[in-house]
Amino acid sequence: MASKGNAALETMIEEATLDTDGHEDERTGLFAMIEEHLAVPFTATVLGVEVTVRKIDLTADSIVAVCARGRHRQRIDLLDLPLPTPPPDGAAWVDAYRHWVGR
Repeated sequence: MASKGNAALETMIEEATLDTDGHEDERTGLFAMIEEHLAVPFTATVLGVEVTVRKIDLTADSIVAVCARGRHRQRIDLLDLPLPTPPPDGAAWVDAYRHWVGR
């Protein structure tokens, strides 16, 4: 079953990176798909504290979740963000990004 899941992730990665040139462009393509498909806001727990993921952003070297709790804001690398159960709609794109990073 894992290989079937990996094949689906590879297909998603291929879709996101079809017309890209290099690592940075690939990350930008994956960011665009995450931004388009991931349903935000959603609630997640970070270090035992409930936060609201307000949006996804692209930095110079990664994709981050912009998290809020009250008036406090913090960017958390999407690789480090624990997704809630059940995950928000479009979370498969986060899985695809994580798979792409781990290649």
